[in-house]
Amino acid sequence: MTRFQAPGWLSRRVPRTRKSQRRLYQAAALAVVLLFAPVSAVHATESSYERSAAAVPYEPVAIVFGAGAPNGQPTAYLARRLDVALDLYHRGKVSVILVTGDNSHPDYDEPTVMRDYLVNHGVPTARIVRDFAGFDTWASCARAKKIFGVGHATLVTQDFHMPRALLLCHAAGIDAYGVADTGESVDGQNELMHDSAREVLAGIKAWGQAVLQPNPVLGKKETSVTTALAAAKR
Repeated sequence: MTRFQAPGWLSRRVPRTRKSQRRLYQAAALAVVLLFAPVSAVHATESSYERSAAAVPYEPVAIVFGAGAPNGQPTAYLARRLDVALDLYHRGKVSVILVTGDNSHPDYDEPTVMRDYLVNHGVPTARIVRDFAGFDTWASCARAKKIFGVGHATLVTQDFHMPRALLLCHAAGIDAYGVADTGESVDGQNELMHDSAREVLAGIKAWGQAVLQPNPVLGKKETSVTTALAAAKR
């Protein structure tokens, strides 16, 4: 029987001794720890701010983050976020809902799709404020504070995204709790794995944004949240 012999390029790359193999395993383990450290730290620091809809204290504003609105319809993820916001509104846990998302193209308007969904489910238009430049989580949080003057809020998103949203809104200067959609993955296990993998990389980005606090697209300050809150008190 002819003995298998590894190609020269492979034999040069495979550690031959136990000591070198151990070093390789240690390096791989360290790389994994460093990769997961940011997202783990986000969960550790922000999980205490997560509440159920029944247990969360009253906050004047709910911030709902966009999650896609192809063909003028909310994705399943976005619809579930909006359903959480509806629950909070009908429980009297919030008075105004700030919907924040992408409107970078004339034919793509997440905030308006979100508003229409809420209106169709019983929320008065006057209680909904749209942010058209919430291009990512940091932009949504920073604009909520700097443009709309939101100082206290309840954040609404999926559970895998919530710790990062809390981290960034806290970094932006908003006192926030979070009420998450905790349903199972919309499209099965593959989608859940994709979301989890994405959050690992997003956790690294979030820490960078929380520390560096880059300026998002800003513009003029708006009084729409203040006006909506005043109307809610009448």
